[in-house]
Formats: sequence, structure tokens, C-alpha cells
Amino acid sequence: MKTIEIEHITKDYGQHRGVFDLSFDVRKGEVLGFLGPNGAGKTTTIRQLLGFIKPDQGKVNILGKDCFEQADEIKKSLGYLPGEIAFIDSMSGMEFIRFVAKMKKMKDLGRAQELMEQFELNANGKLKKMSKGMKQKIGIVCAFMQDPDILILDEPTSGLDPLMQNRFVELILSEKRRGKTILMSSHIFEEVERTCDRAVIIRGGELVAVDTMESLCSGKQKRMEITFADTAMAAGYVSGFAKAVQDEQDGRRVTMKVGRDIDEAVKKAGAFTVVDLNVHTQSLEDFFLHFYGGDQS
Repeated sequence: MKTIEIEHITKDYGQHRGVFDLSFDVRKGEVLGFLGPNGAGKTTTIRQLLGFIKPDQGKVNILGKDCFEQADEIKKSLGYLPGEIAFIDSMSGMEFIRFVAKMKKMKDLGRAQELMEQFELNANGKLKKMSKGMKQKIGIVCAFMQDPDILILDEPTSGLDPLMQNRFVELILSEKRRGKTILMSSHIFEEVERTCDRAVIIRGGELVAVDTMESLCSGKQKRMEITFADTAMAAGYVSGFAKAVQDEQDGRRVTMKVGRDIDEAVKKAGAFTVVDLNVHTQSLEDFFLHFYGGDQS
């Protein structure tokens, strides 16, 4: 079942800014990573899902309801964390959380208290004196405290330290187990790799790829480095494996890039005496540079 549906939307701001004929969906109970460089159109897409702007063309639906025409109804079951949170600086963090809870017609702040403990947040200080990380924690509390069925998160760990980023990953995995539907824009690729079922990649406002994380990760290249007992063995291996290159400094060492053919590379090495083997896996970030145009190899 599709919870979020984006069908051929275009929002053109001129000079190729915006999104163009963009289509993808988020299925019930799925965590979908929404990836692209700054200016790719991620926030423009999310603003249309929230009903803040209307597409020039195409349709945006959540739970079968039009995101612009029925925005108020949709927001009852939606948690949202914006990329730039609009705080009221004269308030304390706790006053702001209560303010948001009142707008959401919440009477119980039990879930908010749980989240504050999870993220080690003391929300009593004034917002204007808080760090970016502290403010981000308050944004997370406000997005999740109503226990919504659907979450739309725009760069949710911006400003968080590595420990809190890990706590956030734990939160997403917990919500995923509970069947929540989550669309998450992120630049932190380990975060995406650990939490998402699929990823949508956009560039210049246009769709580049949609695939499962399993498929994307299996396509990542690996650099294999094998050291043989002597140079003759290394040369013998290279002669039978076109991708392999014998090291000029140490003739016993061979390096090569492998992807899905790693099994073949290892088995062929078994015909010789191997004294050392290292495999360096390409990061998902490097892999995505191919889609972003940063790596033309």
C-alpha cells in the first residue's frame, strides 16, 4: 500500500530551480531515504507534501488525500521536522514544546518526556541561547511526540554530535519496527544505510534513481589488495584477471577494483599462495557521487 504518492510533479522557479516531472512513492511501514546535493529539490518536494506550496503540474497525495487541498486533515497523522526550524526565541525549550503540543491538541506529554530522556535534553533554557544541536533535539521531540503514523524529516540530524546521531538511528529503527512510514532527507550516508529500505536520488530537481538499499549497497565497488608469496605468483594472477594491477613498488602485491565479481577474484587467488588480503569497501557517499556527477569514472 502506498502511503505517500508523488506523481509527475513540477514546480519551476526558473533557471532550472525547482523539481521537474518527479515521481516516486513511499509504502506503508517503509523508511525511504531522499537523497541529493544542496539545491537538488528535496526541500521543495517536502514543502509540497506539507501543503505549503502547490505543484505547477502533477499530484501529491498522502493517504489518498491531496496534500494542498486537504493539508489540515493530513497533518493530524503527520510528524514533520523541517530543515530550518522556526523557533520563538523568547520562549524556553520546554515552553516551545508545550506550545507545539497545544497546537497539536495534545494533552499528554509523556512521549515528549521519553524523547527528552533518550536525547539527554534539558529543555528549560531559553531557545535564543541554545546551540544548533540543542535546538535540533527540540525539533525531534516536537516531530515525534504525538506518535504519528507518518513522519517527514528534512536533514533530521543536522547539528547533532555522533552519539546523538546514533540515538536518532535507534529511534528510527524503533519506529520502523512499530510500522511507521518515514520519508527522510539526509546527507549522512551511514544513517541512510542503517535505517532505509529504499532510496530516491535526485539531482537538479530530476529523478536519477530509485532502488532498494540492498541493491545500492551490493553495487558499491570494493578495492581488493592481495599480497602473494612471490612476484611470479602475482604476475600469474594478473595474467588471468584483467582488472588486476601488479604493484610497481612491491611486485608481490596486486590491487584491483571489484564489485559483484568479488567471488571470482577470491577464487582465482586460491590457485596461488596468499600471504595477505585486504578489502576496502567504497562508502555509500562515494557511490552516490556517481549519481551527483562528482565522479565520472
